[in-house]
Amino acid sequence: MIIAANFKTNHTRKSTKEYIEKLNSYVNDLGSKDSVLVFPPSTALDSFDLNDKISVGIQNAYATEKGSFTGEIGYEQIEEFGIDTILIGHSERRHVLGESQDEIVKKYEFYKAKGFKIIYCIGEPKKVREEGIESVIAYNFAQLEGIDISYKNLIVAYEPVWAIGTGLTASTKQIEETLGLLKEKIKAPILYGGSVKVANTKEILGIKNCEGILVGTASWDVNAFCEMIGIAKNI
Repeated sequence: MIIAANFKTNHTRKSTKEYIEKLNSYVNDLGSKDSVLVFPPSTALDSFDLNDKISVGIQNAYATEKGSFTGEIGYEQIEEFGIDTILIGHSERRHVLGESQDEIVKKYEFYKAKGFKIIYCIGEPKKVREEGIESVIAYNFAQLEGIDISYKNLIVAYEPVWAIGTGLTASTKQIEETLGLLKEKIKAPILYGGSVKVANTKEILGIKNCEGILVGTASWDVNAFCEMIGIAKNI
C-alpha cells in the first residue's frame, strides 16, 4: 500500500525536519513494507536521512529545467535535494489556482520524461456527484485527457473535490463503485483522498481497488499519520 501525506501550505523547515525524524524512527521500529510519501511545502525541502520506505516529494513544480518564471520552482531546484516524486493535478491547483488541463499535461509530460514518480490527482465537484455515477466517471476520465496512463511510475489519487478539507468523506459504497469503474481504464495504483483521518483509515483501506490513501489535514500531525501507517500495516 501507499500512504501519502500532503502538507499543503503548512509546516516550516524546522517543523518538517522534526516531523521527518519522528516519522523515520516510527517506520524503522514498525518494520512496515508499505510505501510512505511526504509532500512538504517547497521551503521545507532538505536532504533527509530516510528509511528506504519513505520518500519526500514536491507538491508542485513548473515544467522547466530553469528559467525566467518568477515565483516558480523548476527541475534544477528539485534536483538539488534528490527529489524524484511530484504531485500533479491536485484539485486545489485546478479549482483554486486555475491550472488548465493543457498546463497539467505539459507538467506531466515534462516530469514523466525525467522519470519521476507522479501522483496524478483526479476528482469531481459536488454538482457532478449529484448527477450520478455516469457523470462522475465521465468527469474523471476527462481529467485523464492527454495523460499517458500507461506510464510505469504513475500513481492515481482519486479525491472527490467535495470531500477535500470539508470533513465529508465519500461513503464506502461510493468509493468502491467509483474505484471499480476507474480501474477498468487505469491499471496504475489508485489512492483515495478526501477527509481521510485515523478513524476511517481502516475502512477506506479495506475497500476493493483502494491501494492507499492521500491524506491532507490529518497528516499534518505526525502522530496521527504514524497511526495511519500502523493501521495500514495490519490490513
